[in-house]
Amino acid sequence: MQPFTCRCLLIATFSLVLAGCQSAPVQPPPPSVADMLQQSITRNELVTAEAQLAALQAQAPNDPQLENLQRQLAEAYLKRSQLMLQKGDVNAAATALARARSLMPQAPALIGGVNGAIAQARKAELEKAEAALRAAEAKPAARVVDPDAASTPITLATRNQRQLWAQLDDLTTDIVNFQCDVVVQAPREADIPWLETLLRKRVAQRAPGLQWKLSHRLEKRQPATVILSPAKR
Repeated sequence: MQPFTCRCLLIATFSLVLAGCQSAPVQPPPPSVADMLQQSITRNELVTAEAQLAALQAQAPNDPQLENLQRQLAEAYLKRSQLMLQKGDVNAAATALARARSLMPQAPALIGGVNGAIAQARKAELEKAEAALRAAEAKPAARVVDPDAASTPITLATRNQRQLWAQLDDLTTDIVNFQCDVVVQAPREADIPWLETLLRKRVAQRAPGLQWKLSHRLEKRQPATVILSPAKR
């Protein structure tokens, strides 16, 4: 009986061990650097993918997957460059193209189209900036008016003839350059006609064909003022 009992115990123990082995979860092997690199390219995490590519090149320089993975990464950078160019971000497009070029120096024809498009975009940007600069240089400088404001009031120095004459010259320059409509405001009705006459004569001498409006109003509690309203552009 005793040998039989021992034999039963051994069988039971073996069965338990076998059941434990069968129920233990099988751990999948950890992903390789090449697998992680492929995943990074798929997720468009290209900076991470570059670091993984460098690690793989150092660990396994003869790995047959290297060339294909490097090409995939270069193509991903090329797609990013095209996307950035479509969005108008020329600098980001050029940066991505440079990364693609460094990864595929042996295939210049592949990146030639994007390179040409970036060059054209940069040229267009430069031409636009130069045009804006020329427009700014050609735009006349304002003397007394604020060109961006709806109207600009200028208080006249009616008690100082030299200063008043200088003001009228500046007013005339801005009226002509910015095609201003004018309101003459004065505390006394007698002041309005001579101020309007002074302005009319100066504008007629400077720009005889200018179409502008000249009106007036009486403001007894306010000093003599000329209000300029530049034309909207």
